[in-house]
Amino acid sequence: MGYHRAGFDVVGVDINPQPDYPFEFIQADWAEPLSYLPGLWEREGVPFAIHASPPCQAYSTMTKKWGREASHPDLVGPVQMALRELAEEGMPYVIENVPGAPLADPITLCGSMFSLESGDFQLRRHRNFESNLLIFPPGPCAHRGRALGVYGNPGGSSKRDGIKFAQIADWRIGMGIDWMSQKALAESIPPAYTEYIGRRVLSALSVSV
Repeated sequence: MGYHRAGFDVVGVDINPQPDYPFEFIQADWAEPLSYLPGLWEREGVPFAIHASPPCQAYSTMTKKWGREASHPDLVGPVQMALRELAEEGMPYVIENVPGAPLADPITLCGSMFSLESGDFQLRRHRNFESNLLIFPPGPCAHRGRALGVYGNPGGSSKRDGIKFAQIADWRIGMGIDWMSQKALAESIPPAYTEYIGRRVLSALSVSV
């Protein structure tokens, strides 16, 4: 959605069906590009860029906490190799993942940079972005108040601490996403992040084409 708002014609590719995906979608294995890239490249005269979000579970904080890294696929390295080969031919790319993933010279985006919040909850949700384009973050983190954690189960309260936890409505408001299920929300990133990245990619493309 963020890339769409930035001005891109967005086409999604995933090995699994994505019923909530709001744009053109191709079900395919990313590692078999001949099954989907040729048809996209045939759209002559359209500047082209690739965004990849390899599975992040192998590097997530909770996975490391429970020592389950080996139970999740690690595709960051293979994705980097594939996109860097395309970059040698002039293809702009962006790779997104969680802090701790082995991205090269990434920038970090945070919800506090975009004033993403719901009530007294502030979305932080740090995500890193690697690109072969020169991209800078909009500024430093500005953490304040209570962090909005979009993971696990929303709702509930702590009688001991006298606080209420974020509801699913807070997730949707804080993330800027109102069209996804709870599970999809927990695995997503705010459109504000990719809109910011997308505008800088388009700016670079307009200079080079």
